[in-house]
Amino acid sequence: MALNKDFFDQVFQVVRLIPKGRVTSYGAIAKYLGSAKSSRMVGYAMNASHTIKPKVPAHRVVNRNGMLTGKMHFETPFVMQDLLKKEGIIVENDKVQNFNEIFWNPENELKI
Repeated sequence: MALNKDFFDQVFQVVRLIPKGRVTSYGAIAKYLGSAKSSRMVGYAMNASHTIKPKVPAHRVVNRNGMLTGKMHFETPFVMQDLLKKEGIIVENDKVQNFNEIFWNPENELKI
């Protein structure tokens, strides 16, 4: 259990660094943390992040294709999209538009 908590804390730290108006993927976070096959665990961390302080902007984490696969884990299925739209991100049919242009890759953006 401690391993999961430590991993979740590392995920939360990375997600807090995603700039407004940008998104990343579960897999990109997992790979950055040296656990490339743990994208599902990153998703579990995002599901658990809604009550964590300081705030974790989980709405900025989408699947590898830009789909809002985590939307059902917000207060309503529309909260994730609404938060992204407030940051200027265009979402159509539950998919981030211009995904490649706004994708934030922690391996390129952060120094380990």
